[in-house]
Amino acid sequence: MFYAVLKVLVTRLTLAIWRPQVEGLENLPKSGPVIVASNHLSFIDSILIPMICPRRVAFLAKEEYWTTPGLKGRFMKGFFTGIGAVPVRRGDLKAAQASLDTAYDVLSSGVAFGIYPEGTRSRDGRLYRARVGVGWLALKSKAPIVPVGVIGTNVVLPVGAKVPRLRKIVVRFGEPLVASEVGFPGEAVAENSRARRAVADAVLVEIGKLSGQDYTGVYNERPAEA
Repeated sequence: MFYAVLKVLVTRLTLAIWRPQVEGLENLPKSGPVIVASNHLSFIDSILIPMICPRRVAFLAKEEYWTTPGLKGRFMKGFFTGIGAVPVRRGDLKAAQASLDTAYDVLSSGVAFGIYPEGTRSRDGRLYRARVGVGWLALKSKAPIVPVGVIGTNVVLPVGAKVPRLRKIVVRFGEPLVASEVGFPGEAVAENSRARRAVADAVLVEIGKLSGQDYTGVYNERPAEA
C-alpha cells in the first residue's frame, strides 16, 4: 500500500514539475521477469524509472539507506522500501556477487529488476563500458532485457547537488533483447565468460543508441569517497 500511494504521489509530482518525455514504454513487458538496463547519470534515475514504469521495478540501493539511525534514517528506510528498492552491501567481489544473487531472486519472483550495466554514475556524462554482471543475470534468469536511455537527469540533479533543477528529461525504452540470442548462442550460459561479455556489450550498444552519449570504451571506476 505504501508503495502504491508513494508511486501515485511521486509520479504525479514528477510529471507535473519536470514533464519527462517518455518514449517506447510499450516495449516493457506488462508481466513476468524483465531486466531494465539503463545508463546512469544521476541519483534520481533510480526514482524516475520506477515512477514512469506502469509496473514495479526494483533497483538495488546501498544498505546504509536502511541502517542510518534517527528520523532521517527512518525516512530513508521508508522511502526506499516504498519505491521497491532492495538493500545491498557495496564493496568487494563477494558483495558484488551477492548483489547479483539478490537480483536473480527478485527476477525469479516475477518482478522487473533495474540495473546499471556501467556499475556507477557517470560523472562526465559519457557512457562507460558495461560490467558483465548484466550478462550473467540475463543468461542465468533467462529474462528479457529492455535497454533504457536516460537524458538530462545529470543536469536536473548533478552528482553532489542537493536541490533538483527544472530541466528537460527524456527517457527512452528500447526493444527487448534475449540474452541467448546474442553473441554466442551455442555458449549462452551464465558460466561462460564470452557469453556474459557478449550480452553486456550488446546491451550497452542499445543503451548508447537511446541515450546518444559518447562511448569511452573503459570502465567507470567508483570514486574512493563514494
